[in-house]
Amino acid sequence: MSNIDRINELYENNCINKEELTLLIKTCSPHDREYAAMKARSLTDAVFEKKVYLRALIEITNYCKNNCYYCGIRAENSDISRYRLSEEDIFFACSEAYELGLRTFVLQGGEDAYYTDEMLCNIVKKIKKNFANCALTFSLGEKSFASYKMFFEAGVDRYLLRHETASRTHYLQLHPQNMDFDNRMRCLNDLKLIGFQTGCGFMVGSPYQTIENIVDDLLFIKDFNPQMVGIGPFIPHKDTPFRAFTPGTAEKTLLLLSIVRMLLPRVLLPATTALGTVSNNGRESGILSGANVIMPNVSPSYARHNYKLYDNKIGSEDDVTESVENVSRFVRDLGYKVVIDRGDYS
Repeated sequence: MSNIDRINELYENNCINKEELTLLIKTCSPHDREYAAMKARSLTDAVFEKKVYLRALIEITNYCKNNCYYCGIRAENSDISRYRLSEEDIFFACSEAYELGLRTFVLQGGEDAYYTDEMLCNIVKKIKKNFANCALTFSLGEKSFASYKMFFEAGVDRYLLRHETASRTHYLQLHPQNMDFDNRMRCLNDLKLIGFQTGCGFMVGSPYQTIENIVDDLLFIKDFNPQMVGIGPFIPHKDTPFRAFTPGTAEKTLLLLSIVRMLLPRVLLPATTALGTVSNNGRESGILSGANVIMPNVSPSYARHNYKLYDNKIGSEDDVTESVENVSRFVRDLGYKVVIDRGDYS
């Protein structure tokens, strides 16, 4: 079977066996990638009618209790200016995003115990009271079932938690021993059980990652059937143990975006900032490879300067209006529609 045949099988059946998927990723040529992008794009256009959804990304804290080996805001990084947004800062960022036409707010941050469940629920209720037609997403890491349930009942609609790898062995290579693969999977299952629109995902080209790991990630995603999937290239940060590792590539990331689209035709699939960082036109190529979500950063400028999960992150110098306008412009230039609504999974 040729790679073109493998791609067509994915496109037509949303399914391909492990061996064929491994061969596709291992032997994919530039022509094959272009063909996969074309098939994924046609599927996305048919399902979403050339709509691209914008999400307002608000990075609420760069404190984190964890020491993930790849992350620039890891607890042991002393060469970073730490910050926490106040409730007023968060609400102002939501207000600014709303005025610019965004109807989903994504609150992202490290695992920071300063933000108690009660504090976060109060923030949620205030946002929901003032922006009743908007969706709210959390991406705040691993929590207990009880905490997740409180967030959901307060009004959080979606939760993003990248699984990072579906391999227990690979997980231990990326994280210190006090972090638990089983707990990460427990969290994802809790989120779905509670009723969140749930997102998972992984880094492309992370240290020690094999083709088998990538295939296992894709098969996990297919089986887990999330509403959202976040895939971006690994980019090293100078103040982490992985500083000397080679970044992941845009080419492989784009292929995997296309594969995810064909495995899950209705999934909400971002073209990530990391993809735009490793390639000048990375986010544009992401849209043309099956992605249909962009997350412009609407955090205060001091937060954007200091929320550096990896080096050379794009958009850190843009103000909020520039960030949204730049994204909207390139989406329209590609022939797509920037949609002003919540953009729920359906």
